[in-house]
Amino acid sequence: MVKHAVEANFDGLVGPTHNYAGLSWGNVASKSNVNAVSNPREAALQGLAKMKRLADHGYVQGILPPHERPHIPSLRALGFSGTDAQVLEQAAKSSPSILAAVSSASSMWTANAATVSPSADTADHRVHFTPANLSAKYHRSIEHTVTGRTLKSIFADDGYFAHHPALPSVSHFGDEGAANHTRLCGRYGEPGVELFVYGQVAFNEQAPAPQKYPARQTLEASQAIARLHGLKNQNLVFAQQNPAAIDAGVFHNDVIAVGNGNTLFYHDMAFLNEEQVLSDIRARLTGAELEAVRVSSAEVALEDAVASYLFNSQLLNTPDGMLLAVPGECRDIASVSQYLDKLLAADGPITAVEVFDVKQSMRNGGGPACLRLRVVLNDDELQAMHRGVILTDKLYERLTTWVAAHYRDQLAREDLADPMLLDEVRKALDELTGILGLGSIYDFQI
Repeated sequence: MVKHAVEANFDGLVGPTHNYAGLSWGNVASKSNVNAVSNPREAALQGLAKMKRLADHGYVQGILPPHERPHIPSLRALGFSGTDAQVLEQAAKSSPSILAAVSSASSMWTANAATVSPSADTADHRVHFTPANLSAKYHRSIEHTVTGRTLKSIFADDGYFAHHPALPSVSHFGDEGAANHTRLCGRYGEPGVELFVYGQVAFNEQAPAPQKYPARQTLEASQAIARLHGLKNQNLVFAQQNPAAIDAGVFHNDVIAVGNGNTLFYHDMAFLNEEQVLSDIRARLTGAELEAVRVSSAEVALEDAVASYLFNSQLLNTPDGMLLAVPGECRDIASVSQYLDKLLAADGPITAVEVFDVKQSMRNGGGPACLRLRVVLNDDELQAMHRGVILTDKLYERLTTWVAAHYRDQLAREDLADPMLLDEVRKALDELTGILGLGSIYDFQI
């Protein structure tokens, strides 16, 4: 029997050390804003405002907390010693790039937090979670331990939820989470097609691969997650991302394609074998016909798609069709804005566009879709999860007050060595875990 289910979005709350260190090679926006002064308070409030708007629309909206940064245990593991203040001082003097890496607030982009398979797809009929190892970048590779603790705290009932450790943290099994995974279906509670997109085949040096920027997701990692989650072959499609797109700055598939329900919205440069990918999806999709909304390079050049993050938008169900939640930059770039007008005038599945201001995130290379992890839950699972992270009017007011009390309005790279910043972060996060009812999830709390 098909159970009623919804797609819940869990957004990452931007952390108090949100800064522009330019840590992500292959991410054009990240590199172009390196060393600019950031505004953590504005960034967090922009993220909360986005969550609130979607919650007001009736979507189930959850929150994932930021990580502790700077991460002192990571510095100690690299040989820095003494008090926490001394560890920061040593790192700032001898290895400022490492200090910047362990101070990154990149956990805000929870599309990279994990891969999630709903119970309708899995062999044991539980929701499965695998935190991404994010092994391509050191500053992200230190996230999966706390991400796993957080997900286990929120989805604790093992009668409904199954948790796996991150894959081995080596390049052969590089995994970037839901940024390279989407699910297509007729209804959320029905078995769907899980589309895994990879950048290269790790154990085959002759396979196509990008030449300029690294491919962060391997076929082998995607296959391993499918096995761990107990997914059936008839519900799986593995597709290779176009290497030329990766070399143009499309570091994740969610920068060039987004899917929801039976709709796949994508650029013609998204997949290496476009027709085969579409054919495979159509052959496996049950209960609905695939609605493929293809954007040609003539309509939107690849560089404009990357600059605007048109495809790093959220695609959401409404009673009248699909809503595309886009970053404001989509209306700033002429070709993209013109395309959106054309899209709305067409008789297609996408019937509405809403603009969201997430400039602080965009400057570091993450749009609306980067900020959320999608979790399909049936009614029983929704009740079984920890409800303290679901955004309500009361929680929104509490969190905006919390941000105003604890976040700085300016942060420069040199501020990362300030031991007072570390104290501020720990005090803020200790209070936040109490607000959200998550228990002890941070290293400093354990």
